[in-house]
Amino acid sequence: MFACLHVPGLPSFRQSVLLDCAAAFSPVIEQTAPDAVTLALDGCTRLFGSLERAARRMAEHAASLGLEARVAVAANPDTALLAARGYPGTLVIPQGREAEFLAPLPVEVLQPPAEIAFKLALWGVRTLGELAALPEKGLAERLGEEGVRLHKLARGTFWRSLTPATLPERLEESIELEHPVALLEPLLFLVAQLIQRICERLKARALAAIELALELELEDGGKHERRHRLPVPMLSARSFLKLLQLDLEAHPPQAPVCRIRLCAEPAASRSVQHGLFVPRQPEAEKLELTLARLSALVGEGRVGAPEPLDTHRPDAFRLKRFTVEEAPGPATTRGEPVMLALRRFRPPRPARVEERGGRPHVVMAQGVHGRVVEVAGPWRISGDWWSPQAYCREEFDVALAGGGLYRIYRDCLSGGWYVAGSYD
Repeated sequence: MFACLHVPGLPSFRQSVLLDCAAAFSPVIEQTAPDAVTLALDGCTRLFGSLERAARRMAEHAASLGLEARVAVAANPDTALLAARGYPGTLVIPQGREAEFLAPLPVEVLQPPAEIAFKLALWGVRTLGELAALPEKGLAERLGEEGVRLHKLARGTFWRSLTPATLPERLEESIELEHPVALLEPLLFLVAQLIQRICERLKARALAAIELALELELEDGGKHERRHRLPVPMLSARSFLKLLQLDLEAHPPQAPVCRIRLCAEPAASRSVQHGLFVPRQPEAEKLELTLARLSALVGEGRVGAPEPLDTHRPDAFRLKRFTVEEAPGPATTRGEPVMLALRRFRPPRPARVEERGGRPHVVMAQGVHGRVVEVAGPWRISGDWWSPQAYCREEFDVALAGGGLYRIYRDCLSGGWYVAGSYD
């Protein structure tokens, strides 16, 4: 059995939506016409019940995507297409009764060539039943092979195989506005509709989104484009809307909006296996929203995880997108070296250092003072000598008599001493 979904007057930019609608019910789909798709229903009754119920569910799913689709089910694909063009709502044609259901339909549902349509009008043939009643041999003599094909279509006996279509790689939804929108609240209301449609299409294909791209065409002819790369594939309309809202609040369009276009790059849905004795990680959706809110408060580029730069300059780092890493490995076992954490002072604290034999003997700084009982170093680092940001220093690790382990250094360019931080 085959089903056809037909949407009269379907715009070209929504053809991919119709394909995604059909993909929710069958893996074998054909783009039969610009406004119709045909799908094979073999084996689908176990998932969707009877053919009547499957047809109703297709119509309901199309309505959720903003399509008013006609659905027809028949034993061959072309009969289903003709019935979908001729009958509103949903229709299931029992096998063997194709000619009976097709007979009342006008010849125009066949969409014959103009020359053949003119001849049929001259003969007074108005319906498929009247065309099916004509002798096949006479049609072959007067209309050729195309006439024979149309005759078989009118009787519901024409048979062919489907040509599977390729689903689009990117999902796109758009709205053309009759009146420009200048306020954020009505704009978000329209964006929410597009997000809901995108999520429905992603669910139909068992996918999630890894990137969202919002394009706004402005009244003055310009464009306002925003892209949001997600840390993991996500499928949450509420999270998507909040992320776009925060982004638009930080980067509003500079003119009223005339057209809205939303694209989503699909990706395989993530699967998470939680361990019994591993602390639960934060949900990706909630974490992304939290980071977006923080970025809106403190500014872009100021929220993330520090990443060291490929340089010897101390404290050289940049911020990258914060993501939850995999669970850490087993704890340090006995016999392995103990790792110390250096808590850096920002800015470094100026110090007075007494030296003996070129090595620190007494250190005095804000909150740090005492005689050096152990010292390690020096470690000399330098770089960027060709630029105004040149640096050169000698670093020491010192243990003081009153307790405390510190990292100090001497700036070789200025000759001053500084306390860089303390060890835990």
